[in-house]
Amino acid sequence: MRPAVFLDRDGTILEDVGYLDRLERLALFPWSVDAVRLLNRAGFLVVIVTNQAGVARGIIEESFVQEAHQFIGQVMLTGAARVDAYYYCPHLTDAPLEAYRKSCDCRKPGPGMLQQAARDLDIDLGRSFAVGDRWHDVQAAHTAGARGILVRTGYGRTEEGRPRKDVHPAAVTDNLIEAVSWILGTS
Repeated sequence: MRPAVFLDRDGTILEDVGYLDRLERLALFPWSVDAVRLLNRAGFLVVIVTNQAGVARGIIEESFVQEAHQFIGQVMLTGAARVDAYYYCPHLTDAPLEAYRKSCDCRKPGPGMLQQAARDLDIDLGRSFAVGDRWHDVQAAHTAGARGILVRTGYGRTEEGRPRKDVHPAAVTDNLIEAVSWILGTS
C-alpha cells in the first residue's frame, strides 16, 4: 500500500473562478506543477478530489469536468508531473436536476472519494494527506483517517478566520507548495 496526497481542485491547484465552465478560465497556480512533481518524486500517489455542485445545478456538464481534468493532466505531464487519478462528486441533496439529487458520502466533508480512491489504488490512508482550501477538505481527510492541511489560497484565508471547533488541521500553509514542503518534512 502506498501513501497519497489528495488535492482539492479549485482554490488549491487552480485559481477559484466560481463555476469553471470553460477551459480558457482554467488557471493553475504557478507552483502547482512543481508541487505535484515533488510529490511524485517522493513516492506519493497524487489524487484530485473535488466537489462539483455545478453539475447538479445544471451549470456545467459532467463531460466538461472530465475535459478539464484531461487538460490539467496534460499541463502536468508537460511539466514532468503526474496526477494519478481524479474523483469528483456531482451530487447535492437539493439539486435542481433530479439525476444528481441525493445524499451521498462522496461529497466532502464526507470521506467517500478518498475511501474509493484508497480501494481503487491500494492507498494507505493512515500515511496519506489531503490538502484543500476549505474546512470540509480537512474534515474529509480526518474522517477517512488521513491528515488534512488547509491552504490559504482560494477560500482558505477566509476559512482560517472562521475556525471550527470540530476540525483540526495538521497544518495551515500559505499555498500548495508550502503544504508539500510540510508533508515532505514530516514523512
